[in-house]
Amino acid sequence: MLARCGIWASLVLESELQYLTRDSVKSILTLKKLRSEQIGRMKKTLDDGLGHGTFVAGVISSYKDCLGFAPDADLYVFRVFTNNQVSYTSWFLDAFNYAILKKINVLNLSIGGPDFMDHPFVDKVWELTANKVIMISAIGNDGPLYGTLNNPADQMDVIGVGGINFEDQIAKFSSRGMTTWELPGGYGRLKPDIVTYGSAVTGSNFKGGCRSLSGTSVASPVVAGVVTLLYSSVRHKEDLINPASMKQALMASARRLPGVNMFEQGHGKLDLIKAYQILSAYQPQASLSPSYIDLTECPYMWPYCSQPIYFGGMSTIVNVTILNGMGVTGKLAGKPTWHPYVPQFGNYIDVSISYSSVLWPWSGYLAVAISVVQDAVDWDGVAAGHIILTIESPPQGDESDPRRSTLKLPVRVRIIPTPPRSKRLLWDQYHNLRYPSGYFPRDNLLKKTDPLDWNGDHIHTNFKDMYQHLRSGGYFIEVLGAPFTCFDAKQYGALLLVDAEEEYFPEEISKLKRDIDEGLSVLVFADWYNTTVMKKVKFYDENTRQWWMPDTGGANIPALNELIAPWDMAFSDSVYAGEFSLASHDMYYASGSSISKFPEGGLIITQTLKDQGHEVIKGETEKVHKVPILGLYPTDKEHGKTGAGRIVLYGDSNCLDSSHLQKG
Repeated sequence: MLARCGIWASLVLESELQYLTRDSVKSILTLKKLRSEQIGRMKKTLDDGLGHGTFVAGVISSYKDCLGFAPDADLYVFRVFTNNQVSYTSWFLDAFNYAILKKINVLNLSIGGPDFMDHPFVDKVWELTANKVIMISAIGNDGPLYGTLNNPADQMDVIGVGGINFEDQIAKFSSRGMTTWELPGGYGRLKPDIVTYGSAVTGSNFKGGCRSLSGTSVASPVVAGVVTLLYSSVRHKEDLINPASMKQALMASARRLPGVNMFEQGHGKLDLIKAYQILSAYQPQASLSPSYIDLTECPYMWPYCSQPIYFGGMSTIVNVTILNGMGVTGKLAGKPTWHPYVPQFGNYIDVSISYSSVLWPWSGYLAVAISVVQDAVDWDGVAAGHIILTIESPPQGDESDPRRSTLKLPVRVRIIPTPPRSKRLLWDQYHNLRYPSGYFPRDNLLKKTDPLDWNGDHIHTNFKDMYQHLRSGGYFIEVLGAPFTCFDAKQYGALLLVDAEEEYFPEEISKLKRDIDEGLSVLVFADWYNTTVMKKVKFYDENTRQWWMPDTGGANIPALNELIAPWDMAFSDSVYAGEFSLASHDMYYASGSSISKFPEGGLIITQTLKDQGHEVIKGETEKVHKVPILGLYPTDKEHGKTGAGRIVLYGDSNCLDSSHLQKG
């Protein structure tokens, strides 16, 4: 008997399949064992109008024509969307509960979204995997932009799948890491877990015969079919097969793709045969993802390998996932310990570690913060060492002693002499907020199909292109995940405030004034803010049955104005857009604000732009001349100051944001 495999319907995916009659579905898909259920109050139909559900089901278990991986699987199909593509979290919860009741072994979820704070949904996914349901989910089709992982594929207990083409290249559409749960204070985890074919894959056509489709929602059932086949091949070890052990086998057997970084490919390309070999010999154990930290290995360890570390810099944080194949729950037995390789200058590294107090379900985290000691302030070289930790889980069956697994995490870093202040830039991550903690709208009002700002606003996600440009210019960029009161401004040439949404503490405002007086320069990239426009971009959410009003505009202009008020500066609440040229560069102003106040002695650049706020509110297009969009001010002109920093204001951050850049 093969493992049972649950397939879940979605917005534009398997939304109609299960309402075909059982006989007609079996004839189209040539499925041997089909079971179907209706979830929610939806009108039944015999038409699979899209055909995606038919395709996904066939990839997993079709036994003729377009062959699936596990044709003898008991296939359960659920519908959780209406014909109008409306769904509710409660419908998913009903379906998930049914899967637990029926003791489904493998569950494919070819859907996803950015809301990792839908707590009932996330909690139910944890409950599913805690009940030994192996969940495979598509990582998303929002590539090649980074920071676009979908939930639940971004969860530690779920196998998140990315897509490649048949030339073993990462598909352009496949979403990229890192996870953004941990921002702004920490750093994201490694995802996807693995990649497999998701471009031009052949599968069942709901009209008969075969067809080809592309997307990570296609790659996901490829893995689900493989997992179902693997599960059935090791039924004699069924008590050892769980979401963690299966994930461990897939990751350990995956083949690394050359020239591709870890946030694109995870552990590499799916390898069924090698995975079977690992599962056949599997013994309960814990493992780490990634299994080592090497900040010198490019391109795989990008972005870590793109910038060496040095004394005085912000700690480099590597967020490692702990997978516990020994049991659904576990813990660290004692504290992890750092062991420097003294002959390899490991004593030049300072390592601090935080970790999950409880590993559940099947997983936890190990956050490693790496910094350089003062003795290496002028040193150039590679330093190494390792971290030792022991995972413990309760005994199983007739066992009397706890299960234990001791892990070794190698660490290798490149250290350079501390760069001069003029080459060091500090990126303010602390004041950058994004969905789903609240409704933060897109910075570009023209992006109506994707109204949420959800990519993390980090230098390694949607500001990746800017980061790489600055690095190629010889600058070193560090990330501030704490208030302004927590950094030494004398170490940095400039502070970058880009698309800030958070408020500023009074202590931060006064400290920034002192920092600028002592030589720190500040670059502020704002965005639109207008309360009337905010009311226009509200929307009714069918799931929560509430109107969603933005918590702020594209940026929090009132907070920014309070921050820059000591210099008699301010942004307006007008919203502008349009094309122009600046210093021989073609530019696009995408829903930005203008500068309404600026001190004498500064330089103001103006342009002719469209009044987008008026267009949104009144539906009429108006052009405005001499709109002040860029201001440059040398603060050392104030009262004869010497050595003070400079302030630059620009009303739009979209010129830096990869998610909005217009590329030829």
